[in-house]
Amino acid sequence: MSDTSPTAAALDAGTLYRLFSGAIAPRPIAWVSTIDAEGRANLAPFSFFNVASVDPPVLAFSPLLDGEGNAKDTLRNLDEVGECVIHIGGEALAEPLNATSASLPRGEDEFEHAGLSKAALGELRVPRIAEAPVAFGCRLREVIRFGDRPRAGNLVLAEVVEVHADPSVWDGRHVDIDALRPIGRLAGADYSRTTDRFALERPQ
Repeated sequence: MSDTSPTAAALDAGTLYRLFSGAIAPRPIAWVSTIDAEGRANLAPFSFFNVASVDPPVLAFSPLLDGEGNAKDTLRNLDEVGECVIHIGGEALAEPLNATSASLPRGEDEFEHAGLSKAALGELRVPRIAEAPVAFGCRLREVIRFGDRPRAGNLVLAEVVEVHADPSVWDGRHVDIDALRPIGRLAGADYSRTTDRFALERPQ
């Protein structure tokens, strides 16, 4: 096997995206609801996602600019209304999750497009997905913007202020992974399940 070691600068954005999405996998999926200044809801999945902090509780996800350098509705909505709800959908909701990745015109409701119901979450204005077993209601803490070129990232740091966790998946201490059945994102059209797992005890 020959060594291929180009500099990052030698690779175009499309090549880097395919390398990142293929090699950095599986990735958890943030299913993010937002609203615009007029109160219109938006819902979209993002697989550049993880925990940034526990105390304070902060989640991080990164919407990329599109191929023409335009911001996605989620980012535009966060600029207008600094709230979001980040859901963990699980395998049972894979089809509607995928449906909300469609490029709908601004202002069209992905909840309706995917056949999902809205529910309130605390005092947040942004609705949660009623069918999602886990939802973290957040207020925007910061957006770190990496430029205006196509595929530039925008790292959203969202502080969790409300939590919804269905008792079927969380007993107040432990998450039942077999009940939640989270899915991960791979490259292209591929996703992964968590049904094939192994354990390693952390060294003392």
